[in-house]
Amino acid sequence: MTGPEVIPHWIDGKRWDGASSHTSPVFDPATGEVTAEVRLASTGDVDAAVASARSAFTAWRTTSLARRSAVLFAFRELLDRHRDELARSIVAQHGKVYADALGEVGRGLEVVEFACGIPHLLKGSHSEQVSTDVDVFSLRQPVGVCVGVTPFNFPAMVPLWMCPVAIACGNAFVLKPSERDPAASMLLAELWAEAGLPDGVFSVVHGDRDAVDALITHPGVDAVSFVGSTPVARHVYETAARSGIRVQALGGAKNHMVVLPDADLDQAADAAVGAGYGSAGERCMAVSVVVAVDPIGDELVARLRARTERLRVGPGLEPGVDMGPLVTAAHRDRVAGYVEAGLAEGAELVVDGRGLRVPGHEGGFWLGPCLFDRVRPEMSIYRDEIFGPVLAVVRVSSAEDALGLVAENPYGNGVAVFTRDGGAARRFTREVEAGMVGVNVAIPVPMAYYSFGGWNDSMFGDTHVHGPEGVHFYTRGKVVTARWPEAATPAGPDLGFPTHT
Repeated sequence: MTGPEVIPHWIDGKRWDGASSHTSPVFDPATGEVTAEVRLASTGDVDAAVASARSAFTAWRTTSLARRSAVLFAFRELLDRHRDELARSIVAQHGKVYADALGEVGRGLEVVEFACGIPHLLKGSHSEQVSTDVDVFSLRQPVGVCVGVTPFNFPAMVPLWMCPVAIACGNAFVLKPSERDPAASMLLAELWAEAGLPDGVFSVVHGDRDAVDALITHPGVDAVSFVGSTPVARHVYETAARSGIRVQALGGAKNHMVVLPDADLDQAADAAVGAGYGSAGERCMAVSVVVAVDPIGDELVARLRARTERLRVGPGLEPGVDMGPLVTAAHRDRVAGYVEAGLAEGAELVVDGRGLRVPGHEGGFWLGPCLFDRVRPEMSIYRDEIFGPVLAVVRVSSAEDALGLVAENPYGNGVAVFTRDGGAARRFTREVEAGMVGVNVAIPVPMAYYSFGGWNDSMFGDTHVHGPEGVHFYTRGKVVTARWPEAATPAGPDLGFPTHT
């Protein structure tokens, strides 16, 4: 009998077993079974990927914008054609429900469509006759070899926030996806190759922290994009910057949803439950704190409870399922530990998802939705990013208190306000300390032609992901000053500082 499939790397346009025999198990979260092993890269594997990317970059950077766009359009069509296959691979290794996985692919596809317009996005500027017979023009050029280190919770969407823009700008890209759900990245690699992308322009290197550290300190790497927890984001940012590498590192979140007294409470409750428990809470934009502004706390919690208790938990491909399992047993146990801590610290557990059993899938990594009320800011379930199906309700006396609560939280990723008052909403969006704000929108993830990113401990670096800032991150500016004088008798050298006349 043979063992589980071994998932290799993708280097030089083909599957690459590499030098290391070390592997990590890949689970089906709904059953708990090991369905594959993924190779973990050695330093030699990282060197091979970067060398291949560096070699490919030399030719790709000079490839015409028309040709690059043609590859992007072909990739877009292939991605659309294979969206079902990609979504099913996400369900199989991450555990999220099929509709959620399909939505993830769709949001990634939007970034590919944005990158298809790269000829327009890379247009420079030109000023004629800034001085006598002198013109000035600007342009943006690719930075070189770019690395993307991406998390388990969006194995397709987050890589697609990065690689289409980087590649369209003329860079080569090395992806280090999560070792927990690596199949999606391998399918992306195959689609890039089928779209006509030259070998080496897109590579996939699987691995753990050792592989990440090798990439973010590699002398052949020019830029690093990261999405993950705040401690790791800080490490990636500081380490890559010390190595002289351009870096954007998106960290964790504790996203608040503020419900003002005039809000439609049914609409707010629907939004909070969807945003809190979708993908089992394993989203960087998940709502994890509902801030109920007096006097609507009791009414809102009653609505949240009723909706939470109706949620159906089960395998992601099963019809009618609202929420799947967590990604690993260790993560499930970690999240359950926070539920225990919340009880110990005095919060009121309104809905208890512990002890959930799914018939026929008893070995899966299950934890049902958990709803806490009367949570206080000093509690660990409020302070920490839990990254699971745990929703905490904090009660405050006024909108000013709600703004203060958000401002005092160290994170600043996303926040939402639910209200019918336009003036209150305008004040909230202007004053709140967060990078992305929703008004009656619980998950304010921007469209691809805007950029995604938070503030404070949710973002390290000054350039957000995809959209116009993504193009800026994956290119360097150059300004050219040119003189084309008419033939004349030389006037001799002028040692004075140049002036414009």
